[in-house]
Amino acid sequence: MKDLNQKLAVIQTELKAKKSSYNSFGKYHFRKAEDILEAVKPFLLREKVSVRVQEELVMGDHNPPIIQSTAILSDGENSIKATAIVGVDLTQKGMQTAQQFGAASSYGKKYALGNLFLIDDTADADSTNSHGKASRIVNKAKAKMTVDQYKKAVEFIKGGGAISAIESKYTVTPDQKSGLTRIKISN
Repeated sequence: MKDLNQKLAVIQTELKAKKSSYNSFGKYHFRKAEDILEAVKPFLLREKVSVRVQEELVMGDHNPPIIQSTAILSDGENSIKATAIVGVDLTQKGMQTAQQFGAASSYGKKYALGNLFLIDDTADADSTNSHGKASRIVNKAKAKMTVDQYKKAVEFIKGGGAISAIESKYTVTPDQKSGLTRIKISN
């Protein structure tokens, strides 16, 4: 009979969580916590385990507020946990407080589950491959980022995108880069 570590190793080795969502600004696919949970379901009965995610608002003088998400794999007797800590961006324009906490909660769940199941969320080689277009792009002057493009860049960063990807496409002012960096750090 397998112990819980062996069951987790089986899931970590065999789990395939699709990237079902698309970020049109960064032009890449990404996965959500729901994608991971859907992918893990077939293993639950087979391996005789359960998975749950607990969330807790970390109290104290944290600015921004912090949500701790813990993904737990259990066989009914033992459990293995993985945690993710995410800041809540209370300055996000266009979002109500509940939406700000909900966005942070979603990120926390995704990263806690990713940590538990060893899901690598780095970009695939193909997603960063210019397929020979790099030399043509270098010769073009980069456009300055408009207000609308900056808003899309903010969403891109919140979705896990890299500031360097934005800088490769647009001329980013120091103020814009500072704002994007603050968002990246709070995620």
